[in-house]
Amino acid sequence: MKIWLIRLLILSCSSLILMTCGGPPPAEETETDVGLWTDTNYPSYIRCITHFGQRADWSHDGKRILFIERTYGDVFEVDLETEIIRPMTHHYYHSGYTRALYLSNGDILLSGSRTFDPEHHSDARSKTAELWVLSKDLDKPPVALGEFCSEGPAVSRKNRKIAWAADHDNYPDKLPEGVSQIWMANIDYSSGKPKLTNKKLILDDRNLDFEVSLEAQNFVPPEEKELTFSAYGYQGTEVMGLNLETGEITNYSKAPNQYDEPEGIFPDGKHTLVECDKHSGGKGSQYDDLWKLALDGSGDYQRITYFNEGEEFKATNPVVSDDGYFIAFQVPKVSMIAGVGNGIYILDLEAAGLR
Repeated sequence: MKIWLIRLLILSCSSLILMTCGGPPPAEETETDVGLWTDTNYPSYIRCITHFGQRADWSHDGKRILFIERTYGDVFEVDLETEIIRPMTHHYYHSGYTRALYLSNGDILLSGSRTFDPEHHSDARSKTAELWVLSKDLDKPPVALGEFCSEGPAVSRKNRKIAWAADHDNYPDKLPEGVSQIWMANIDYSSGKPKLTNKKLILDDRNLDFEVSLEAQNFVPPEEKELTFSAYGYQGTEVMGLNLETGEITNYSKAPNQYDEPEGIFPDGKHTLVECDKHSGGKGSQYDDLWKLALDGSGDYQRITYFNEGEEFKATNPVVSDDGYFIAFQVPKVSMIAGVGNGIYILDLEAAGLR
């Protein structure tokens, strides 16, 4: 019921979609029939649901999508049934956020800096972004967890476990230049407000036999005994998996001189979505489209989107709904900084023949 309801809602609000996203998508179903894919021209199994925003995250019931308006901006949530977009962080003053993710209990994990200097804006993303928990009741400011975070954290879809990376830029007094780590902890509410417990270091790049910068990505369902992570700078950037019980690391992409960043994972744990430049011959992360990568060690890829064929647009930051039927993502221009988006799009995998 949920799958068909969401599909009906997405299709039924096409008149609003056309106003907010720049024009109607074509009726044809394949990447070859529609011509060159752009931010306003794409197959009918894709719909644009907001004309602004980036870094989408699905609610667990698949009825809402959380996103940030822009880097260092406010957090919003769009209801797919009512089409209402509501602000989540307008009830208090802050310096802006770079990430917002649903926790398993409905609260929101935020990453954002306490301060923001327009003259040195990148510091609020790369150096001073902290982790916070915002109550789903939206009745008070978020609670700081006392940890800096490099890029995005990983959040369990079944419990209160999170993982995050930290590096020299976050802790210049603790970590030598070039060092990158991934930590894991539980969010504990027993004291009346959220705090981290059972914190432990799960990966330090000094223990690897190659140079790399780390970012935590997704706990692999359904057991969540493995964490995918980005190995930036290693062979272009590879998709890696860390076994949380044994510490064993698996290279899943195995594609030297190709950009492969895992973003979003399928609920059966057999595949992850990847921002990938495979189609461009390895031109780099500005030339990404969305690909599906098997997590069985085979290195098998399947291309999902074709926005980068004209090398004017790219598809980035995908996330998969908990039922595995839909992908939310963004379509920025090639020239835009990684993570920046101009609206949230939804791709219906069944309608696209990709299930």
